Amino acid sequence: MAQYFSVHPQNPQPRLLKQAAALLRQGGLLAIPTDSSYAVVAALDDKAAADAIRRLRGVDERHHLTLLVGDLADIGQLARVDNQQYRLLKAATPGPFTFILQATREVPRRLSHPSRKTIGLRMPDHPVVAGLYAETGPLLSASFIPADETEPLNDPQEIRNRFEHALAGIIEAGPCPTRYTTVVDLSGDEPELIREGRGDPALLGIRV
Repeated sequence: MAQYFSVHPQNPQPRLLKQAAALLRQGGLLAIPTDSSYAVVAALDDKAAADAIRRLRGVDERHHLTLLVGDLADIGQLARVDNQQYRLLKAATPGPFTFILQATREVPRRLSHPSRKTIGLRMPDHPVVAGLYAETGPLLSASFIPADETEPLNDPQEIRNRFEHALAGIIEAGPCPTRYTTVVDLSGDEPELIREGRGDPALLGIRV
């Protein structure tokens, strides 16, 4: 049975976030709100939890799981970033973007794309994510899109009804958007728009 944490949408209670973070350290999965939709997250170094996310999503190791960070300094540790890429990241974060970048050796090989050695990185603009990051550091995540479905879940009560046996906890902080992040591949010579979502590609100089 998943623990259900109802927190303030702008100022989530640190005591509750500490309790939620403890579940991650014990190997559990959490459903949390972001600035795009709900996400399922796990501790970065927990292989079993990473596999559990993939099973919940119905994806294999070729699907990019995303690392949630709360500081640009973390991106520099987890991905190879040159000056141009850093300027783009700074212009668009925090916000509803996911960036594909070359992984550094700090990232476990099982988390990067098996052939391209890339990872997804994201810095959401949401106080729950920021507060949880302060407790845990970077997190492994994926949009909460159940296997064989195409739309992300956004209702914490629906998540509770359908997935409480697969999750350790659910954080509810009021409604969040139901639109995907904008995905931009920065691993090549020029930024490439992979998917247009909530984030405005114009912030990165990309014309659609």
